[in-house]
Amino acid sequence: MNRMIVYSHNGKTTVVTGWRAWLISAAGFVITLAVLALVTFVLLGIAASIGALLLLLIPAALVMGGLAWLFGVRPS
Repeated sequence: MNRMIVYSHNGKTTVVTGWRAWLISAAGFVITLAVLALVTFVLLGIAASIGALLLLLIPAALVMGGLAWLFGVRPS
């Protein structure tokens, strides 16, 4: 299988073939994979942080509301 990369810069067209084209393609694939993995880990970290906060804050709000109701505190 032949791989060919053609690009133009300042009106000059350059063709890259052979092992150099394979090397450029492999490097592009690895860089793209690394960026996507980084974005995935960041988004999973944000989702886990929000989930942990909600798991703590919602029951705490319910307990505080129940205590306020129990002791008859009325919001003004």
